[in-house]
Amino acid sequence: MSKADVLFVNMCREILDHGFSTEGQQVRARWEDGSPAHTIKTFGVVNRYDLQEEFPALTLRPTAIKSAVDEMLWIWQKKSNNIKDLNSHIWDQWADEEGSIGKAYGYQLGIKYKFHQGEMDQVDNVIWQLKNTPYSRRIMTNIYNFADLSEMGLEPCAYSMTFNVTGNKLNAVLNQRSQDILAANNWNVVQYSVLVHMLAQVCGLVPGELVHVIADAHIYDRHVPIIEEMITRPQYPAPKFRLNPEVKDFYDFTTDDLIVEDYQKNPQIKNIPIAV
Repeated sequence: MSKADVLFVNMCREILDHGFSTEGQQVRARWEDGSPAHTIKTFGVVNRYDLQEEFPALTLRPTAIKSAVDEMLWIWQKKSNNIKDLNSHIWDQWADEEGSIGKAYGYQLGIKYKFHQGEMDQVDNVIWQLKNTPYSRRIMTNIYNFADLSEMGLEPCAYSMTFNVTGNKLNAVLNQRSQDILAANNWNVVQYSVLVHMLAQVCGLVPGELVHVIADAHIYDRHVPIIEEMITRPQYPAPKFRLNPEVKDFYDFTTDDLIVEDYQKNPQIKNIPIAV
């Protein structure tokens, strides 16, 4: 059975059974009908995924792996802040009439800074360090730029990646300030697992462990019955995953280079309400 499924079920059970309800509290998020979107939340969730052991896609319901990776590449490879460069419509409600989400996400990764080895952006700096100083303890990115928060369509949820090489394994810590567990948890896990696979391949390493740290892990009130049903579903073995081995440059990867096999999963859950 998929260890990602087991981890997800245990996390959801912990939130539902022991989490804090914001019912009666003042909350920012609203449902489409304007009513407050309350949550049951747990602070400080830490999930660990061994990418050598399995690819952590849920089988409890399908994760659209290529769509998730397309968004990751939009941010990390294209360094774009315009939804016209994205193949899905998940960012539409945060974009302006020209398609921009402001100085958020990909915009921040595209800003060039002065590093010891010259001027480059955060992504290029990570790749340079992984190739040239892999045992550095300073290989990281951060897109939570306080100076630009007022010009962001959405303040970053997943905001920081810290990379660490042990032997020939590339490990990473994904820091996230807030997460809608039903809508986004496995989407983000899959995205950043693939990112670790890609960076490992182009830097002569092998993927190691992804550690996902969530400050505010929450289940929305209208998602509770969906989660309760979902975590009782049968669990299947994790799918097999690999990348096109011919790709040696991070900027050459496309979603066509993802090979996912034997992905056995339960039916999709449709029309999940999203709080904004």
